Amino acid sequence: MELELAVFGVAAILIIVAVAAIAPRLGVAAPILLVLVGIGVGYLPGVPDFEFPPEIILTIVLPPILYSAAVNVPLTDFRRNLRSITGLSVLLVIISAFGSGLLLFALLPDLNFAAAVALGAVISPPDAVAATAIGKRLGLPPRLVTVLEGEGLVNDATALVMLRSAIAATAGALSFWGAVGDFVLAVALAVVLGAVVGAVTVFVRSKLGSPVLTTAISFTVPFLAYVPTEEIGGSGVLAVVVAGLVTGHASASRFSPQDRMSERTNWRTAQLLLENGVFLLMGFELSALIESVDGDEDGIGLLRAVGIGLLATAALVLIRVAFVIPLVLMLRSEQRRATLVAPRLDRFLERVAGKDNVRPRLLDRAKRASADMAFYRDEGLGWRGGAVLAWSGMRGVVTLAAAQSLPSDFPYRPQLILIAFTVAIVTLVVQGGSLPWLIKRLGVTGTDAQADARELSSLADEVFEVAQDSLANPELRRADGQAYDPEVLEQVRALASRMGGLLANRAELDEDLDDAHLQRQELTRILLENAQLALLDARSSGTYSSRTIEQAQNRLDAEALRFGGA
Repeated sequence: MELELAVFGVAAILIIVAVAAIAPRLGVAAPILLVLVGIGVGYLPGVPDFEFPPEIILTIVLPPILYSAAVNVPLTDFRRNLRSITGLSVLLVIISAFGSGLLLFALLPDLNFAAAVALGAVISPPDAVAATAIGKRLGLPPRLVTVLEGEGLVNDATALVMLRSAIAATAGALSFWGAVGDFVLAVALAVVLGAVVGAVTVFVRSKLGSPVLTTAISFTVPFLAYVPTEEIGGSGVLAVVVAGLVTGHASASRFSPQDRMSERTNWRTAQLLLENGVFLLMGFELSALIESVDGDEDGIGLLRAVGIGLLATAALVLIRVAFVIPLVLMLRSEQRRATLVAPRLDRFLERVAGKDNVRPRLLDRAKRASADMAFYRDEGLGWRGGAVLAWSGMRGVVTLAAAQSLPSDFPYRPQLILIAFTVAIVTLVVQGGSLPWLIKRLGVTGTDAQADARELSSLADEVFEVAQDSLANPELRRADGQAYDPEVLEQVRALASRMGGLLANRAELDEDLDDAHLQRQELTRILLENAQLALLDARSSGTYSSRTIEQAQNRLDAEALRFGGA
């Protein structure tokens, strides 16, 4: 058995890498291909049946997947889209769970309502992996991608808490108001513990001074957040998301460039293998599941179970479309309001600019509010984007694991699992396969490349203007306390006048190994350190888009590594 697992693991990694390399050339999202490949492999002669324990997916696989996604979601973007994300990931999941639960309750005799809602909770949360993979490849608007990512992060917590409450209700152990209280408590515990774990681990990692050690600790963060929260009755997956958001936000100010770049690479690798591995497993387990349903004489037939799965899929799609319509109306109203408010905030900032009697905190809040209004005004979500959002309801990891975690005494358990698998596979293949066509048909496009380049250039000028001022400080001294050679200082000042190009278009600098070079290197590190501080200020103000901040951060990190990791 151990040898079979080892062979399965090696083969899975090779398949994942091969599909991830081929999928972009075929214009298909990797998760869709992996499900199809998994189905094909499951029907090969001689391939043994293999059932992956759902506890492993929920406890070992899901937390790192959520953490690796959350740590890369800009907290500013998450905050600006909080209403949309909350609506989709909480309210829509609850509505979908009860709506599909009512359908299942009507179609399946001997299935009580609480059990039907439990399965509704299983099939309700969309997995944003396939949608965002397609969206980023085809250049969806950044706000739409952020909403999809945020929904995929938070809706798992809603679904799993609902599943837990519904299972308890099937045994008569929980009332309606008890379920509401359980939900609120689970969310509150998750937010508090997730924030604490994120803050504490960031502090510890910032003191280590080794990219290897900090990255090693980062691999424990999802489990440090998940396990204790689950043990005390909270939502472990939501705690993981909160810890990831806190870590991602603090990384720019607390971690070194080596730490950020090392963690970025390692977590992308882990995310690739874990996410895609679950989709491959989903397809692989389908053949064994069909056999178990076909051989269950006490339950409903195979074709009927698949038919109910198709009906549930249609119901979920209709519920999502009906929910997105008022959501888009709300966002359009928000955009109109921002169009009116933004000029007023800009005029206020112009009046108070340069005045000494204005409190810095008030000025910072006004700048942030102005940037927020500009974001809502310029990056609204119209009906075409709403159509893409409505069609991006593919199911995945949580549906697979949660369905298999249903208690063994559940009525129609094999059939319920097959219904959940049917929903997941049909939404992945049909919706995921047609999403690129829909995006192109509607003409939904992302940001203008030239506008992004101009914004990046503006940010680079602002950052290095502040950084250059640091070289004019008369108290500037070398590490040993001596003054810098005026000639070298002047060379670096001249260099600083064109270093903004490092962010917009990396420049190569001449290097030599004499003392002048060492001084130049030290001064350049000072320049980059202050550029980093200025970049943090720009990030905090929200004036520039997160995608521009991320580009600048990545290029600044790469350049800082050349000068000793400033």
